[in-house]
Amino acid sequence: MLNPTIALEKALQSQIYEALQGDVVKFVLKHAEYTSDSDNYWRSKMEGHCMKADEKLLGNFYALCQEVKSKLGFEEPVDFYVTGDSTINAFSIAAEGDQPHIVNVNSELFNLMSEDELRFVVGHELGHLINRDTELKRLIYFVYPPQTTLPPVTLQYKIHLHDNLAELVADRYGYLACGNLGACVTAFFKMASGLDLEKMQVGISDLLIDNNKHLDYFLHGGGMSHYDHPVNPIRVEAINLFANAENQIELGRDMDELIQILLKVGNGPLDGPMSVFLATSGIISANIDGNVTKEEYEHVLRSLSNTNIFPRAFLDDILKKDVDALFEESVNQILQCDPSLRPALLDYIVGVVLADKDIAEKEVNFIYTIGQKLGLSVKEISLVFAEKVQQSYVPSIDAIS
Repeated sequence: MLNPTIALEKALQSQIYEALQGDVVKFVLKHAEYTSDSDNYWRSKMEGHCMKADEKLLGNFYALCQEVKSKLGFEEPVDFYVTGDSTINAFSIAAEGDQPHIVNVNSELFNLMSEDELRFVVGHELGHLINRDTELKRLIYFVYPPQTTLPPVTLQYKIHLHDNLAELVADRYGYLACGNLGACVTAFFKMASGLDLEKMQVGISDLLIDNNKHLDYFLHGGGMSHYDHPVNPIRVEAINLFANAENQIELGRDMDELIQILLKVGNGPLDGPMSVFLATSGIISANIDGNVTKEEYEHVLRSLSNTNIFPRAFLDDILKKDVDALFEESVNQILQCDPSLRPALLDYIVGVVLADKDIAEKEVNFIYTIGQKLGLSVKEISLVFAEKVQQSYVPSIDAIS
């Protein structure tokens, strides 16, 4: 049996947790006896407005849920509910303290789904509990409360990527729960369309052919997956790969192409060249005085974090190549597309030079040389330089103490 986890998802989960000082925050909250209102809210909502499944009430659904739970080897207590809701949705809530977890299925799913499709849905929601996705989300929401505070851009990108990958992991648990690839695929399309596919006489082969057409747009047409859930063409193909892979190595190799879609931050014509420019011009600018400082390095990384989910890895990869050649190529590509960006390119370079709060003569000469290569006059270069100094230059403490 293939491992349902995805290595990148686990790595991101760990990195986000460590970045938010998870152990420290949990320790402080425990000793502060802090409790959120989330568990009480959801349990009150479920108990007060929904129908709880047990052996006597909704016995068939309860038996299906217990079967799935047993098949996935999940031994923690779970309460299963049905909510009268016409939206095609289900969700899970990880419990805080000693209460059971919650899995809810909206009533409309019973009108559309076969038993195997319901097994996939329930298995997917249990997969989130097994993968501990809610625990990480609670930490994020505590440190960065929704509607009030946003994480840094790089962290936002990584949280988004983790959310997408966690959905693919949960889908794998859903497949393991039902063991029926066709049911997984039809469940996706039913949730996307709200249609009873059997009544519409749509077969599994037609769905897979249609999915490949849409997937090709995301692979080769520049489409992006903007939402917390991956777009359906990715989810369908990912579960298809999981169901048919011979081994873990083959699965990982085939998944790489799909994950590349999820790694996209932008899909404009300048996104690629601009990332290369930020990295190469940052490296060249920081090296002009022969001393790359921590401040200059971090300035480049912060800039790259707006265009890359893994800016450090991207910068390290650029350093292994011909930096000067890549710089020239990126500048040509950017200016061919939008010549008006010349001042903005120089503004970034000046920002790197100013990052260490020390402007050497070599750096000044470099700024004027590179500005002229960009096609700017001495006056235009001076205006960009002066404006940047006025906006962002702060002397170092050493210089004024």
